[in-house]
Parts: sequence; structure tokens; C-alpha cells
Amino acid sequence: MRQYPRLLVLSGAGVSTDSGIPDYRDADGAWKRTPPTLYDEFVRSTRARKRYWARSMLGWPYVAKARPNRAHYALARLEALGHLKTLLTQNVDGLHGRAGSTTVIELHGSLEHVGCLDCGASFPREEVQRSMIERNPEFAREAFTAAPDGDALIERGGIDAFESPACPQCGGMLKPGVVFFGENVPRPRVDAAFTAMSHVDALLVVGSSLMVYSGYRFCERALSAKQPVAAINLGRTRADPMLSLKLEAPCGVALCALVDALERDMSA
Repeated sequence: MRQYPRLLVLSGAGVSTDSGIPDYRDADGAWKRTPPTLYDEFVRSTRARKRYWARSMLGWPYVAKARPNRAHYALARLEALGHLKTLLTQNVDGLHGRAGSTTVIELHGSLEHVGCLDCGASFPREEVQRSMIERNPEFAREAFTAAPDGDALIERGGIDAFESPACPQCGGMLKPGVVFFGENVPRPRVDAAFTAMSHVDALLVVGSSLMVYSGYRFCERALSAKQPVAAINLGRTRADPMLSLKLEAPCGVALCALVDALERDMSA
């Protein structure tokens, strides 16, 4: 940080695990659970949409009630100190904003809104949640295990009986405002992130295995621009061979230590 004081930070699921939101991958970068719903599957299959929305109806409240942890607050403090210029997050939980970060690009969108794929209308997730519970009271009482990004693991069969939400305006297909696996990140977000990279000294990856190319591409861009890449992550990352520095430590512990050291520098 003394040598490269202006950072772009790329955050992943490991930042939010201390807030009670599970992550996707183990220390080797392999899936911990069944892979999530793919975009093509969601838009083409009525049953896939039923399965997604049934699980999401149960799991989303855990994300809605989650609170920022010390990693989120440390990143907000790093921004306040002038070192974090842009925070590019792969997370869809909104916790960076709740912690006070303001220069956030939500690469994969946000769970807070739901959009219609037919007419383009947007609705608050809370509104869609109430409608699903009213239409599916039996499913709302199901036992489940929380999964990443507001998903849930349920044992119940009979998913065909679940009534997926429809657009209140046109009756069209609703999709959460997040980028699904297999879906392209909107180009304006990628361009905004690349522009932000041209104004920093280095890239810091926090809590991400970088197994998904949408995040890994920024390491490639940094390497081509001769910007060093550092990572704080428990376990392997896809970018390990290109890292100038790697700390295998909990995100909150490492980030709080960094902020404390920088504040000591400023007061010395």
C-alpha cells in the first residue's frame, strides 16, 4: 500500500461469509454444492424457473436481513482514507453500500430488484416476495438450508405446484436483477470497471477464487497494464501465478490490520 497507494478492489463471496451468507467454492475452488441455475435454463424452462423461485423465496430473507461485517467496514474506511478508488464487487447482497462504500460497481447486479424480461419494468424484491408467499403458502413453511446469494436447499418434491411470480404490468417473465451463471455482464459495467482501472496503481482481490471469468478478466487487464495484483483469500485462486502478493487469511482480519497500519502511518 505504501508503494501502490491507489487501489481498485475486486471483492467476492468470501467478504460476506462473516455476515452469514454462504460462499460457492471450497479452498480448491471447487463447488461446495450443486451449481446454481444457468441463465439459458432459467429463460427456457418453466420448471427451472419454478425451482429457482421456490428456493429463492425461502433463501432471500437471509440476504435481506444480513448486516455488513468488519471486512465491509474496513473497505469503506479504506475508501475514506483515499486509498480505495473503486470497489468492484461480484457480490449481489448490497452489503458494501450498507457499510458506507460509495464508489461501488456491482458487476453482477443486485438482489434488491426484480425485472421483467418482456416489458422491462422493475420492481422491489420485497414486493415480489410478498406476492410469492401469498400464492405459495405451503412452500413458505418448508424446511431449508441457506445457500449462496439468497438461494436455499430444500428437500421437498412437487416443485411443479409452485407458482412463479409474473410481471404485475404485463404478465411477463420476471428475473432477479442479477447476472446468472452463463449470462453476460452488461458491457457498460465492464467498461466502467476498465476505465476505473486506468486511474489506479494496483488491483487488490478480496475473498474471491476468481474461477468465474467475469472477475478473472480484471487480473488479466492489470497484468497487461503492468499493474501488480494482490489477493486476500483463503484457498487457491485462478490468478495465483500472476499474484505479486497473496495473504491466506480471513478478509476481515487482514483488512482491519491494513487499515490500522495506514492510520498509524497518517498519525506518525
